[in-house]
Amino acid sequence: MQLIVCEKPSVARKLAEALSASLKTRSVEKGRGVKHYEIGSICVAPAVGHLYSLKQKAAGGGYPIYDIEWVPSSEVGGSAEFTRKYLVALAELAKKADEIVNACDYDLEGSLIGWNIARFLAPGKKVKRMKFSFLTRDALTAAFEHASPLDLNNALAGEARHKLDWIYGINLSRALMSALKAAGTFRVMSMGRVQGPALSLIAAREAEIAAFKPVPYWQLDALYPYEGGTVEFLHEKDKFWKKEEAEAALAASSEKGRVDSADKKRAHVKPPHPYDLTTLQVDAYRCFGYSPARTLEIAQSLYEAALISYPRTSSQKLPAELGLDKIIRALAANPQYSALAAKLIEGKRFIPAEGEKSDQAHPAIFPTGERPQGLGKYEASLYDLIAKRFLACFAEHAVKEYLKVVLLLGSQKYSADGVTVLKQGWIEFFGEYLKSQEKLLPPFKAGESVEVKAIEMLEKETQPPKRFTPASLVKELEKRELGTKATRSQILETLYSRGYVADRKSIQATPFGSAVYSAVSEYCPEITSEELTREVEKELELIQSGEKKADEAFEHGKRDLDKILKKFKSQEAAIGAKLKEGLKEAREEARNLGACKCGGNLIIRKSRFGFFVGCDKYPACKQTYPLPRNALIEPQNKACEKCGTPIVKVIRKTKRPFVMCLDPNCETKASWGKPAETKPAAPLATAKPAAPIVPATAITKPVAPVASAIAKPAPSAAAKTAASVAPAPAKKARKPRAKKKV
Repeated sequence: MQLIVCEKPSVARKLAEALSASLKTRSVEKGRGVKHYEIGSICVAPAVGHLYSLKQKAAGGGYPIYDIEWVPSSEVGGSAEFTRKYLVALAELAKKADEIVNACDYDLEGSLIGWNIARFLAPGKKVKRMKFSFLTRDALTAAFEHASPLDLNNALAGEARHKLDWIYGINLSRALMSALKAAGTFRVMSMGRVQGPALSLIAAREAEIAAFKPVPYWQLDALYPYEGGTVEFLHEKDKFWKKEEAEAALAASSEKGRVDSADKKRAHVKPPHPYDLTTLQVDAYRCFGYSPARTLEIAQSLYEAALISYPRTSSQKLPAELGLDKIIRALAANPQYSALAAKLIEGKRFIPAEGEKSDQAHPAIFPTGERPQGLGKYEASLYDLIAKRFLACFAEHAVKEYLKVVLLLGSQKYSADGVTVLKQGWIEFFGEYLKSQEKLLPPFKAGESVEVKAIEMLEKETQPPKRFTPASLVKELEKRELGTKATRSQILETLYSRGYVADRKSIQATPFGSAVYSAVSEYCPEITSEELTREVEKELELIQSGEKKADEAFEHGKRDLDKILKKFKSQEAAIGAKLKEGLKEAREEARNLGACKCGGNLIIRKSRFGFFVGCDKYPACKQTYPLPRNALIEPQNKACEKCGTPIVKVIRKTKRPFVMCLDPNCETKASWGKPAETKPAAPLATAKPAAPIVPATAITKPVAPVASAIAKPAPSAAAKTAASVAPAPAKKARKPRAKKKV
């Protein structure tokens, strides 16, 4: 029997559907509902991501820890208990298999997932690798027919990354908590190989903002009425750093003057390249406000529905062998894209614009041509963005005309820039997702007289550096070669969950996050070193290419980490003191919900009956407010528009967060407790399968325990021992300005 292992149940079903075109398929449930598919002598079965995880061999909570081993994920933590039944089912199937085929995602993670299953559950048996970038029937069938030998180097590189990330993450996290404990307090903390540099970027930016001192400057704007609006012409000097210089320039200006020059320049603008993951995340945030993590989640759903290609890619290229003309013709059959696709077909435009970035494993993100059905609004919006970007890649250049007009008003020159789209080209395909492409100026000609309605002198200040948005941070991490395309958004989510950063739109370091950054950058800056992180990534690439052994890379990383930990330990007391101070400040900030009407601060207090809100000027002020039970309360730094009482966010587990006024008698709560008509939220549906599986007999029977011991696998071949798994019971606008006429 040939056992094909897929990374997820949904992919296993897709693959079975693809391979069952001319064969009878049996859908079989093994061990508490784990379904696999039998197609003649072929068996397609799912994993659920990693079924094996790393764990320290010896018990204990100290550091450093380097002696680790692979064990079933269900033995590492309660949250992974659900993986047990999948491992049990695969263990039984692997006994009967003559050959294992790894059909997990074609990346380091997927290679490692399949390799672990093969070496621990089917030691010594032949292993093959399937490679595909999208889940259509043709792509999956071709991948099966052209399965290659085991991609051992990818698996070894994936294992090396896991091991290095584990020892860095566990040891640095324990070191930080140990320092905090030595200072007499406790908090769950984490730090990692990429997490440190990512926090450093955010906290360093926060420090720049805090230290920033605005500098005043002045600008002169000449206002010209045009088509119901106003065109602003800026003084050629732009910024005046001395007020008297601006006043002198204003005095030398006149409302009446002439057009000094009106220069036009045409330019052909290339179509955009297809999406890689980072550019998709950036555009999805700009267009829809989706966080990078949410974008990846939605894209993964579209991929599993066979609607788009594999999203975790760095490529901006679309190879011709993908059958690009067929995809465009398929999109032409969809009324939503028929008009745009028809233009490409009519012009025989089947060669796309491409970017510089490439990826050995996968092409750029593109729609497969399968017809979407039943998509929720989030999936539909992201699919439309991807589909129109794809079509735009094949369109003609756009033609723009750039115009620069200079006015001579008195002895002073003022200028404005405009742009007009002369030929839409690719903009017609993708324009709805672009910022305005035109800025119209009056049709001035050099030498003609002109009169502006006013000239203003505006006082402004220099602005501090902008905080990162989720999208700009992911883009910056990629630019600095920190993390991977698949992990960058996860790193940001970890920083949020640990309380190191706050605000989902304009990311800012919390007092505690700033304290962590300050402590490690002062006493152990290697923890936030970007160079160290990049060096690890380069070594992983060498493992992939076969130029370096995985064990050597691990030992190198271990030596570097050991030096860091020794240095950290020597400064543990000083680091702990800084962390404690930052933690205290963070807790005080979290307690402070806003201003009391007496002038004091409303803070969270605790009594024998639970938590409530009271004034810090008690007993002089006895103002109190109740708090919801079993909820996390987050200050929002704003007051209710109706009554002036602070607004807070209420977060409950498994419930949607909401904001409310603290005052229970506020008119904003007049409808609370009354029945209201509600509309169900739009489901995140995925496209239905193109063809159903042949009706099958469902079989459910108990699975016998698989008993054997786990041993650390040799790096160059499949391990010779099997995993120990057993079934377990199921668990449930700009500043106002004053006009100054000449």
